[in-house]
Amino acid sequence: MKEERIALSAKERERLKVLHEVERGHLRQMDAARRLRLNDRQVRRLLERLHQVGDCGLVHGLRGHCSNRKIPEDLEQRSLRWLRLPAYLGFGPTVAAEHLARHWLAVSQETPRKWMNAAGIRILETRTDT
Repeated sequence: MKEERIALSAKERERLKVLHEVERGHLRQMDAARRLRLNDRQVRRLLERLHQVGDCGLVHGLRGHCSNRKIPEDLEQRSLRWLRLPAYLGFGPTVAAEHLARHWLAVSQETPRKWMNAAGIRILETRTDT
């Protein structure tokens, strides 16, 4: 039988240890719930998944997948093309976010800041303090 390697976080390893103790009868579900800071229903659900899938059932289901909140690459590239136009080169991230929201994409000001820094678009800063 081929062994399968599972990458677990520290939290998932602790859950696995506690749930194995429950399976062996060394620990009650209520005590396991208290130790894991979960309710007893969640512990029963985890035990059920452990029986059905095995140890890899405790790995978070979204590991390795793209976030549902990630802005698609084509929208990012379209926004950067727009921000590279000569009329918009002096825009900082706040103004850029406002203009993106007016045209097609509502994002926080940190998103254009991150994109502009990664793309190497310089923000022209004007200082008034002398």
